Amino acid sequence: MAFEGANNCRRCSVLGLPVDVCIDVLSESILLHSKGGGQIVTINAEMIISAKSDSEFRNAIKSSELIIPDGAGVAWALRRQGHKVPPTSGIELARSLLCYAEQNQWKVALVGSEPEIMSKLLKNLLEEMPKLKISLAIHGYQTSTNWIKVEQELKQSESDLILIALGTPTQEIWSSRVRQGLPGLWVGVGGSFDVWAGAKKRAPKWMVKSQGEWLYRLIKEPRRWKRMLSLPAFVLRVLSQ
Repeated sequence: MAFEGANNCRRCSVLGLPVDVCIDVLSESILLHSKGGGQIVTINAEMIISAKSDSEFRNAIKSSELIIPDGAGVAWALRRQGHKVPPTSGIELARSLLCYAEQNQWKVALVGSEPEIMSKLLKNLLEEMPKLKISLAIHGYQTSTNWIKVEQELKQSESDLILIALGTPTQEIWSSRVRQGLPGLWVGVGGSFDVWAGAKKRAPKWMVKSQGEWLYRLIKEPRRWKRMLSLPAFVLRVLSQ
């Protein structure tokens, strides 16, 4: 079900999946929180191709309240439909939400990544945002039994912002299931914890601005080349439509 936000957000479709084009994503996210919360997905071309053959992932995306274009591929597909797409990235949206959370006394839950990354992440965040209220911080390497406890703790925490770094599509599918009946904004953040913890670096600002961050990631992590094959597949499918 689409989130009925302000007039500055329009639901579109890319290869059969919903994507929201918003003038101000942060404002829409805050409005969503005020209406009881929901799931925010930052979607890229790779995720769309993956979701085409994964019904569970596809349903998790479709049931999300806000689906924000993240990356050059989806932005290009939307521009072909005549939509003007403001530059947005998942990591920047999550960071803006953290800043807003500190300023407005939101409770923040952090879930995922490696134990060492989580420790460094907490240290860095609290140094930069000393008033940030961390309600829960749990790494992603848990046993099946512990995951049940994690879900119970999340329910009890009544957090306003839940950032999940379990990798795609796990983080989207997990959030879609666990968040049912719970308040707060649920946002999958991929590798953002690694960046904030100082374990990885983002692309130079000029590459981010020109939407070439995918190339920087490929250069830094050559093993990603197989994942990048989804990009030409995405382009061909969009052109064929």
